[in-house]
Amino acid sequence: MRLADVVATSTTLAATRSRRTKIAELAGLLARAEPGEVAIVVGFLTGEPRQGKVGIGYASVYGLDVAPATEATLEVVDVDRVLDRVPSLSGAGSQRSRGDLLTELFALATEDEQAFLRRLLTGELRQGALEGVMTDAVAAAAELDAGLVRRAVMLGGDLGQTARIALAQGEAGVRGVGLQVLRPVRSMLASTAPSVEAALGAVGEASVEWKLDGARIQVHREGDRVGVFTRNLNDVTARLPRVVEVVRALPVRTIVLDGEAMTFDEAERPRGFPETMSRFGADTAPDDVPLLPFFFDLLHLDGEDLIDLPLVERLDALDRLVPAPARVPRVVTSDLAQATAVLDEAHRLLHEGVMVKGARSTYEAGRRGAAWLKVKRAHTLDLVVLAAEWGHGRRTGWLSNLHLGARDPATGGYVMLGKTFKGLTDEMLRWQTARFLELEERRTAQTVYLRPEVVVEIAFDGVLPSPRYPGGMALRFARVKGYRSDKDPQDADTIETVRAIFEGGA
Repeated sequence: MRLADVVATSTTLAATRSRRTKIAELAGLLARAEPGEVAIVVGFLTGEPRQGKVGIGYASVYGLDVAPATEATLEVVDVDRVLDRVPSLSGAGSQRSRGDLLTELFALATEDEQAFLRRLLTGELRQGALEGVMTDAVAAAAELDAGLVRRAVMLGGDLGQTARIALAQGEAGVRGVGLQVLRPVRSMLASTAPSVEAALGAVGEASVEWKLDGARIQVHREGDRVGVFTRNLNDVTARLPRVVEVVRALPVRTIVLDGEAMTFDEAERPRGFPETMSRFGADTAPDDVPLLPFFFDLLHLDGEDLIDLPLVERLDALDRLVPAPARVPRVVTSDLAQATAVLDEAHRLLHEGVMVKGARSTYEAGRRGAAWLKVKRAHTLDLVVLAAEWGHGRRTGWLSNLHLGARDPATGGYVMLGKTFKGLTDEMLRWQTARFLELEERRTAQTVYLRPEVVVEIAFDGVLPSPRYPGGMALRFARVKGYRSDKDPQDADTIETVRAIFEGGA
């Protein structure tokens, strides 16, 4: 398949907000691909080449000055081969070798293909072909039930390879994709509820569990071999020796557990997400502050997959195997008073809140479903909108991603704390696009910079250290609650307020 065909489909996707149209375009393209091209095409159009990050920097790509080809002859397998070769170039002269390799590739690409490759290689490709859309397109191309394909993607952990199996082997091949010990699966995710009462109203009887502010881990064991994986399916076994020790001591042959890893201070208080993550990212955790495991689900046990069993049955099996100190505390109840007591206890011990999980729910790997709901303490700040970026996909034509700033009384200016596009309704998008264009000071191709006049209320889950922003801090999981027309920029929260939250460990 020619790269030009992929680029043409990408252009069509970017120009439409219709999910149905996107699925039809993608399915048509996948149906035309050869078996060896399917995974490549899926990776290109989701913006995630099958090789992952290959070490090609922004400057290397955008610094190329290569005249484009006049005819579209480049094949997707040609690009894939280049991406395979890049990681092998190391040592003296490797940077020049990468540059030569990219120059050769770009010389074969037309102007449109060069633009596509630049966005693909720098992670800037956003055209609405997200995993959910692509999964449905794979199902349509293979003429299979979308739920069946979705399940295979969840368990296999690789959309491209699932697409290859679906198109080459059909239903039998897709049904054959199952949970495999030591091959991580995508974690089940939670939606948000405003209160414990609302969460119980949505799911009925539930397991109400402390929500720990740790690092999500999935732990596999086969015999004496233990693998620890992140939410992104990265192998971090060597960094969590205490986790390995706990799981290796369990009386089982094979097991797959879901949980969190956390660190605590001398008073046995959680150290907070930033410090946990800094130690999580180290090659090894210092012995004096180990990352400890807290498990809340059991996905596989001694040759049997448990993901289709009701949660309460999985929890019973978990309780029989895992010692209480390595489990997340919980109560199974439908009583509001009991559930609220769990939330109060979690808050008292400085945890985030609670998870409310339907007692009969199955484990939907990779899904953010309605069966798991999180109830947390949310901070809010009134911040000033400094700029906004043009949206993609269904938000094309609207200013969407907001640049958020706190007031700095010392300078009279504003300190940027991050960006968010979350929480914006269509009505908000329409209003802010018109309003922001009235406040425009300057712009780039992607961003409109504003006079600092609009105040927005932002909810967030914490403040993280960040070298990316001048204040050294960034908001965690920021989302828009609403615009504050009753407030002027001088009424916005200050950078000192944000710093106080940060230093308080929130």
